[in-house]
Amino acid sequence: MTIKDTSLQGDSLNIAKQKQQELEQLFPGIFTETKNDKGEIVKTIDIERLKAELGEFSDIYDNRRERYGMDWPGKKDCLRLIQEPSRATLNPCREESVDFDTTQNLFIEGDNLEVLKLLQKSYYGEVKMIYIDPPYNTGKEFIYPDNFSESLDTYLEYAGLKEQGGEGRKWSTNSQNEGRFHTKWLNMMFPRLYLARNLLREDGVIFISIDDNEVENLRRMCDEIFGEENFVAQFIWEKRTNRENRKEVSVRHDYILCYCRNSLLTERAIAQLPMNEKALANYKNPDNDPRGLWKSDPATAQSGHGTKSQFYDLVAPNGKVHKLESGRCWLYTKEVMTSAIEDNRIWFGRDGNGVPRVKTYLEAKERGLTPESIIFAEDAGTTETAKVKLKELFSGIAAFETPKPVGLLKILLKMGAKSGLILDFFSGSGTIAEAVLEENRDGADYKFIQIQLPEPCEENSEALKVGLQTISDISKYRIRKVIENISRQIGGQLPFEPRKQIDLGFKVLKLNQSNFKQWQAPAKDISDEELVKQFELNIDHVAPNTPKEYLLYELLIKAGVKPTVKIDTIELAGYPLYSVDEGILLIHLESDIGPELIDAIVNKAPQQFICLDSAFHGNDQLKTNAAKTFEAYNQGKESIDRIEFKTV
Repeated sequence: MTIKDTSLQGDSLNIAKQKQQELEQLFPGIFTETKNDKGEIVKTIDIERLKAELGEFSDIYDNRRERYGMDWPGKKDCLRLIQEPSRATLNPCREESVDFDTTQNLFIEGDNLEVLKLLQKSYYGEVKMIYIDPPYNTGKEFIYPDNFSESLDTYLEYAGLKEQGGEGRKWSTNSQNEGRFHTKWLNMMFPRLYLARNLLREDGVIFISIDDNEVENLRRMCDEIFGEENFVAQFIWEKRTNRENRKEVSVRHDYILCYCRNSLLTERAIAQLPMNEKALANYKNPDNDPRGLWKSDPATAQSGHGTKSQFYDLVAPNGKVHKLESGRCWLYTKEVMTSAIEDNRIWFGRDGNGVPRVKTYLEAKERGLTPESIIFAEDAGTTETAKVKLKELFSGIAAFETPKPVGLLKILLKMGAKSGLILDFFSGSGTIAEAVLEENRDGADYKFIQIQLPEPCEENSEALKVGLQTISDISKYRIRKVIENISRQIGGQLPFEPRKQIDLGFKVLKLNQSNFKQWQAPAKDISDEELVKQFELNIDHVAPNTPKEYLLYELLIKAGVKPTVKIDTIELAGYPLYSVDEGILLIHLESDIGPELIDAIVNKAPQQFICLDSAFHGNDQLKTNAAKTFEAYNQGKESIDRIEFKTV
């Protein structure tokens, strides 16, 4: 039993300290350490860094000397990159999806940096748990481009979605022979983790798998991004049980760093794990206690945690006197201990002479196990068992070399989220999706977002031989196979009875350049004729041959609407429209619009109406009248009851 400090604090609320704590939760990276006038180390706010995080880069920030903190070449550019909005979109891909129109699960193929930017509006503060298994930086993994300003263009060329420029942009491995071995990895990870933090709920957590190569840098970087006070644990996972012949040490473990979004909100950032058979075996009832099964726990605590009333000689029912060991105190005061002994809640062994121990009852206890810092292979599985299981799922094909075991991800899920949205933006073979689907089969309520780069499978790999061209292809194939297996299990006579309707689907979206033409600023020496041509090319700003569904999803993303929302096709005043989320948003993507449609929209009273600007065909009077119609409707209404009118 833990004794809480119940003493009344005589001071009033320290407002400055409270505000500092709130600011630290919003911008943990702006706090640094400096010396005050007395030479004492104190925590201070880096005002120029705060400005930079808000998008205002001062000369002082750009030119100042380095100070205490984690710095590396390119860090300032990382912050600029974070502030740079994405010009991309996510195009729907029905043919690769399962239950496209109803599923709440997403698989997004593309560069995770661009995708994380695109998810900021619709998923800000919505994700309960993030798990990522990023490149470990062994000198062999696939890493991202160096040039911060070319991320989208480089991706489009890499994925074959755009003709390669003269520079021949490409992504490459991170060779240790380069002078920037750690820098390149840090520049890749920092902006992604920064953007990922924005997506976490206030009670959210993130788990990051890593090995010895970058665990130190990752820990320091996460301290800056998430805040050192939000560190939860550095788990050790036993990834193999067999000994490997290595030059110096056979490494049998990886690390999993865990941070929470806001430690001020809860005493327990991660949940207890379910009781297993091994734990349940500790509960017995040797004295036939009517309260049921129990186990015994120490009746003493560290002396530094006790009060004066917890130091005394304890007399057992048989008269034996038990004295405290040095450095210990009794868990209870003498009065409370006497009451517990009389109530048969203290165990002195079968003969009554044993060291006193407190009974912890199974039924009275919160049925859970406190997670331990070591996750053993017998509980979670190993890399080798994961490969075997994945090979079975892929009908004997060794499709992926280093998958994480589903058992490990299930443990993290149970610690990180009882329900809610689970994000993995280094999806790999799709282990987290399998774990989510299987947990949902057994009664959980998770949804997933998986993000994976279409990284080509290695030449002569087994995956490539069976038509799986990229890592994202492997992941999508795996999710489909898991869905097929679960469908058979719950549809047949196997002992799997779902407690609710299970979402056995996933919607595939693919990163691409915007479907709306981007205006390119003309060169200073452009001729009048060329300038006129450039204007003419942008009269119709929708890219030619763009499917309406592509435009629809781009507008949803840029309007901050989740791409899993329910969408219906309706007709108003003879015009087809998309009705989003039961009519909260109406979108008109046809080439014509008339006043009768505007009147019908007003009668429907959505929160927002979006249409193409080109639908007015340059008729400024028609467009002005439409705007005035909405203004007249909105007059005197609360903001929630108004109609927001936008054109694109």
